[in-house]
Amino acid sequence: MRAAYLVEPSADNPVDAITVGDLPAPATPPDWVRVDVRAGALNMHDLWTLRGVGTRRQAGPHVIGSDAAGVADGRDVVVYPVLPIAPNGRTVPHATLLPDAGHGVLAEHVVVPAHHLVPKPADLTWAEAACLPTAWLTAYRMLFTRAAVAPGQVVLVQGAGGGVATAAVGLAVAAGATVVVTSRSPAKRERALALGATVALDSDARVPELADVVVETVGPATFAHSVRSTRAGGTIVVCGGTSGFTAQLDLPRLFAREITVHGSTMGTLDEFRALVAFVDTHRIRPTVDSTVDLADIRVQAGRMLAGTAFGKLCVSIT
Repeated sequence: MRAAYLVEPSADNPVDAITVGDLPAPATPPDWVRVDVRAGALNMHDLWTLRGVGTRRQAGPHVIGSDAAGVADGRDVVVYPVLPIAPNGRTVPHATLLPDAGHGVLAEHVVVPAHHLVPKPADLTWAEAACLPTAWLTAYRMLFTRAAVAPGQVVLVQGAGGGVATAAVGLAVAAGATVVVTSRSPAKRERALALGATVALDSDARVPELADVVVETVGPATFAHSVRSTRAGGTIVVCGGTSGFTAQLDLPRLFAREITVHGSTMGTLDEFRALVAFVDTHRIRPTVDSTVDLADIRVQAGRMLAGTAFGKLCVSIT
């Protein structure tokens, strides 16, 4: 079967660490099922894997990717992307992505636990469905589990073009929130407005109204702005740091306003089912930046590394 895999990580050239070639099809353990993958998508986690950061080194080829939609036993499905295990030093049992456990999904055929399959919404293309497992699940948990977003609230989304950010815009708008986004790119700000954001600002610009909830995926480059932009009693939810992992804190503002800061990682199987149902009910179309054949996956990884994409970078595997 064709697959995109890692043999040796490269901290300096993660894109070049991707190999596309033939691997033996995986065996199917009891209570697992085979999925014939139609489309997949890349995530920042894949770039960290390719750099050799945050994952345990595995011998031999290591198939990358946690996002997949395909066909299993004649059913069109989307794959829940994590295994219910908590590695040493972690307390979240829904945070171990499939590729970290040796079950990457950017391949023609993959095997996953049978209960990890959720029916694909009929209105979505294969690429759109493949957007949901990682970035959209992350955004769903941030908004609805960690922050309990309600209609009429103001949600600030930092870094308008990323996969989690575009997901957060779509989900928050559908939930009846007023959405404000930031980006250094005028083109990305315009596209965010087309997704339903009410206001699109340059990074670090003063927000017209303090936010009830801030979706923070960028890290040090925007965190001070996130704190300044949160109302008294508001919530900042953090799921990553594309600009780095060490941010300074404005402690007086944080405690004077009694701002809550939540960390958030992935989501549970129940949350994934709820996400897919929410997307289906509200007829949300995930934003796909572009789709390429698996053979051209390095192009997508390069775009992610450069930060030029708007929405998800997808791969066709049919």
